[in-house]
Amino acid sequence: MTVVANVLVGLVALIHVYIVVLEMFLWTSPRARAAFGTTESFAQESKALAANQGLYNGFLAAALIWGLIATDPTGFQFKLYGLACVIVAGLYGAATASKRILLVQVLPGVLALVFVLLAR
Repeated sequence: MTVVANVLVGLVALIHVYIVVLEMFLWTSPRARAAFGTTESFAQESKALAANQGLYNGFLAAALIWGLIATDPTGFQFKLYGLACVIVAGLYGAATASKRILLVQVLPGVLALVFVLLAR
């Protein structure tokens, strides 16, 4: 159970690392514009805002990675904290930006959280 939980936490962390790259470094690229449904002009105008948002996603990934590296109880606490933040941020994003975030961010976060709690 612990292995499955850690794999899921790692997957959520990787999703957020990918989001960091898209938002901080590739925001104006065709790939990022397709992923976020933005136009070229909007992407250019919002580049600084997207980079800031990407930084926050980096903090989420860092918390999850720390949770995977640290020993318990610290590792467990960071996993809980990181996953709770991912889920809350995803719910807010789904309510304000795109329902697709429920599948991309919230669902993996909830699954990982369930397995982390079951493995405890």
